[in-house]
Amino acid sequence: MEQASPQLNRVVSRQLSGGSGRRSGRFTFQRNRSFDHRLSKVIRFSFGRQSSLDPNRRSSSPAREELTVPENLDSTMQLLFLASRGDFKGMEELLRFGVDVNSIDLDGRTALHIAACEGHVNVVKLLLSWRVNVDARDRWGSTAAADAKCYGNVEVYNILRARGAKAPKTWRTPMAVSDPQEVPEYELNPGEIQIRRGEEALQACLRHFFPCGTYQVAKWNGTKVSVKILDKESHSDPDSVNSFKHELNLLQKVRHPNVVQFVGAVTQNVPMMIVSEYHSNGDLGSYLQKKGRLQPHKFLRFALEIARGMNYLHQCKPEPIIHCDLKPKNILLDCGGQLKVAGFGLMKLSKISSDKAKLADSKTKINSLSLYMAPEIYRDEIFDMSVDAFSFGLILYEMIEGAPPFHPKNPEEASRLICLKGMRPPLKNKSKSYPPEVKELIEECWDPEPIARPTFSEIIVRLDRIYAACSKQQGSWKETFKLPWK
Repeated sequence: MEQASPQLNRVVSRQLSGGSGRRSGRFTFQRNRSFDHRLSKVIRFSFGRQSSLDPNRRSSSPAREELTVPENLDSTMQLLFLASRGDFKGMEELLRFGVDVNSIDLDGRTALHIAACEGHVNVVKLLLSWRVNVDARDRWGSTAAADAKCYGNVEVYNILRARGAKAPKTWRTPMAVSDPQEVPEYELNPGEIQIRRGEEALQACLRHFFPCGTYQVAKWNGTKVSVKILDKESHSDPDSVNSFKHELNLLQKVRHPNVVQFVGAVTQNVPMMIVSEYHSNGDLGSYLQKKGRLQPHKFLRFALEIARGMNYLHQCKPEPIIHCDLKPKNILLDCGGQLKVAGFGLMKLSKISSDKAKLADSKTKINSLSLYMAPEIYRDEIFDMSVDAFSFGLILYEMIEGAPPFHPKNPEEASRLICLKGMRPPLKNKSKSYPPEVKELIEECWDPEPIARPTFSEIIVRLDRIYAACSKQQGSWKETFKLPWK
C-alpha cells in the first residue's frame, strides 16, 4: 500500500494537470473497457469485497494483499482502488486534486461503498467530511450502509446511520437472478430513475388507489419517461407479479412507430419498474375532449396510425397480441402529433387456442369496464382479435362526432346499450366532407357478429383508398397542405 499511493498520486497529478480529455504517458483519463459489465469476455478488476446485493458471489477470501496498481486506471477507479486499500492520505490527495467524491464505476459503486465493505473507518470519515452521498445506490440497489451491515462493520454502519443514512433493506424481487450473466439486457439502474414524489406519498398512493402498481412521470438520464411501479407489497401477490411479467414480456418484443416504445425495466431491485417513453401531449381522449370533431384529413391520418399500430400487434409472432382495452385514453400523442397505441398487455387472458381467448378473471370486466369494450368481452365470452376492430369502430365514431357514443349518458349505461341491447350510436354529422365509405367501415367494425368485422390489414387498405380518393377533392382537403408561415 505504501508503494501504491505515491504511484497513483503521480498518475492522477499528470492526468488532472493535463486536462481530463488528454492522454498522459501510458495512462488515460477515460473509462477502461474492462470495467464494462456488458463485456462478458474480459476480466473485471476486483476491489476486494463485492456489493452486498451482487448476485454473483465470489470467493470469500480474495487475495487482496497481492493487489498491485492496475494500469490505465482513470481518476474514478484510482479513488475506488485507494478506498479498497484504506489509503487515507492517497484519497485525500485525490480529492484535493478535484476528483469527485461521488464518482462511480460502471456498477454504480462509490468510494464510500468500497470503504464500507472493507470497514475502513478513517476513509469513511474522510469521505463524509467531503459530503459524499450516504444513500447512493449501486446497480443492484445496495447502499454503503447495507454493505457495512452485510460484512459486520458495525462501527462504519453506526457512523453512516448517525449521518442520516437510511436503514438498509434486503428485499429480493420475484424476478431476481443468481447469475449476473442472466440479468436481462433491458435491466436499468434504479439510481438513474428519478421520480419527483415523496416516498411516503408514493407508497400511500400505491396502496390505496393502485394495488398492483401505477404509472408515474420520471426522468431517466435526463429524459422524461413513464414508469410503472410495482410496490413491494405486490411482490408476494402471484397475480400482480404475473401481470407485471406479462406486460413486460409483451412490451420488450414490440417495435413499431405507432406502438408505445419500451425503454427498459428494473427487475433485480425493489420496487420493480417498467419504463416506457413519455408523451407530454397526452392521449387521444383528452385531445378529442379539447378539440372536438376532427377534420377529414386529420381523422384519416389518425385512423391510419391507430390501424397500423394495431395491425402490428395482431401480426406479432408466435401469437398475436389482442389489446382488449383499445380506447382513446390508451392512444398517446407524441411530440410530432403521431399516435401510438399503449395499454396492451394489461388484461389477464386465458388462451383457448392460438387465436381465441377469454378473460382470466371475470372481475376484470367489471374493474376495467370500458365504453369501447366489445360485447363478447362484456358478456365474459370467448373472443378473438375482432374485439379490437369493434373498439376501433367506436373510436372512429368519436373522432367524427367529437363526443363518445351515446353522449351524455354515463359509460356504464352506454355500455349496456351497446353490448346487451345491441344498439349503436347514430352518426349525426351531416358533413359531406366524409365519404360514405367511412360510415360503411364504422358499421362493419362494430358489427355484432365478430366474423363480419374487418381485420386491421383490411382496414388499412380501405383507409388508404379513402385517403387517396379524398386527396383529389381539393375543396374538402385544403387543410392538408398548409404552408408553414400561415
